[in-house]
Amino acid sequence: MQNKILKNSITTFLLLFTILGFSQEKSANVLLDAFYSKIKSQKNPQIIDARGPDEFALNHIEGALNFNLKSENYEKAVSALNTSQPVFIYSIAAYRSGLLANDLLKKGFSEVYILEGGIAAWIGGGKPFYTNLKSKLTLPEYKKILVDNEYVLVDIGSKYCATCKTVKPILEDLRTQYGEKLKIVQIELEESPQVIADLKTVKVFPTLILYQKGKIVFKKDGLGDLKNDVDVVLALK
Repeated sequence: MQNKILKNSITTFLLLFTILGFSQEKSANVLLDAFYSKIKSQKNPQIIDARGPDEFALNHIEGALNFNLKSENYEKAVSALNTSQPVFIYSIAAYRSGLLANDLLKKGFSEVYILEGGIAAWIGGGKPFYTNLKSKLTLPEYKKILVDNEYVLVDIGSKYCATCKTVKPILEDLRTQYGEKLKIVQIELEESPQVIADLKTVKVFPTLILYQKGKIVFKKDGLGDLKNDVDVVLALK
């Protein structure tokens, strides 16, 4: 009797494990090149920008639809999609994309892919995008700043990025501490998308790059301990 119960328990566990494993396989965070390749393999790719309408209006992947769980027309927008075809989702980070992906899986969608790094990775990787903005900063102007200043700290982000906002007071402290010794340049997606695309080095927001005489000293994908990292470099000079 005990053996039978044990056997049934193992069978149930294996079945549950298989079901859970299968569910997880249907949704995946993928890097830019894989995300792009999967989109290009589809005749009519279902791309969803899970950011807010204000963000979408400024820039987005061409052909993308714009909605998320908070959208008024959410159910109608979802019903217009084909559940048997892959869905490609992006936002700024993974939060809104993840929530949307989970709900779509519950609604029976067969494949859902989330872009690792979101719109930052797409534009920062030089992929084609729509924008109604003319960049305030151009690549030649960017390069001139690097030539004209010994130390340049570049902060690349978005005003809609929560983590990016935590960088601002740190930059002010560094500006006060180092004065003219450290040139600080802040580049936002909403102001200069093309220079972010031209750099082809941004994978996430925020991206922080410290240059010395035009050469990269360090590049940080995310905030990390920015103040300490800058101090270590500049305090030795």
